[in-house]
Amino acid sequence: MTSVTPLLRQIHPNFVQDGFASSVAFRPNESDNGLMSVYDGDQIRAEASWGHYTTVFKKKSDGVVTLVFEECSAENLLPRSDPLPECPEHAVIDFTGVEAKLWRTKSKKRQAKALARGWTYQPPQSG
Repeated sequence: MTSVTPLLRQIHPNFVQDGFASSVAFRPNESDNGLMSVYDGDQIRAEASWGHYTTVFKKKSDGVVTLVFEECSAENLLPRSDPLPECPEHAVIDFTGVEAKLWRTKSKKRQAKALARGWTYQPPQSG
């Protein structure tokens, strides 16, 4: 990863509000142990990451947004590679070095950056 590595975040349909990802989508949930999953955009494109997420992991995603390594690290949210057997492109953004009470503020900043970029990939709507 480099300072400009795109970090591809899948957005669950429950986290879409007014046509874009809510700030909840930009922070780890309680079971993540402070590590928010993303795909390393240097290794996989957004559309392929969406396909992988929805077919291999069998999870729902309304689309992909991009965060950038240096934007996260500037907030002490440290991205790092975290390959899985079924996903060598897996990475995490590590929130553990930041007090949990600050996660909401940090996630709103990540949301604002992603919103400025817009959706990186959204699948065609069916029906």
